[in-house]
Amino acid sequence: MGLVHLLRAVTVNFDLLGAEFAARNGLHPTDVRALIHLLDAARDGTPATPGWLGRQLRLNSAGTTALVDRLERLGLVRRERDGADRRRVLLEVEQKATELGWAFFGPVIDKVVATAEGFEADELETVRRFVTSVLHATQQMRSL
Repeated sequence: MGLVHLLRAVTVNFDLLGAEFAARNGLHPTDVRALIHLLDAARDGTPATPGWLGRQLRLNSAGTTALVDRLERLGLVRRERDGADRRRVLLEVEQKATELGWAFFGPVIDKVVATAEGFEADELETVRRFVTSVLHATQQMRSL
């Protein structure tokens, strides 16, 4: 149970950091979660459509449209037509969003990376396997 409590504490701290980032930048916490999903999709090569984003955030179509409109108005996201299927709209994160994120979260990321450098490769692999397993378990709970 100690590991569960530590994971919860880390989650709460990241959530508080996300809320502070949102407040400083005039965003809703859902806006921050949307940006995270979009950045992860870009890193993974996943096409991010409004429908896909709505499913990730569990928003209906109207809520997703309002969210994307808000992020677009703020200059954080843009809609692009898919080159392969012009009927499909893809969502792209603007450089401004990335810069805001790095300005706020960069020091935290630097500290986490520096902490990881104090561990051996096999220790980090064990941590990676554990955290990945926890992630999969929590993702399964979301779909219930």
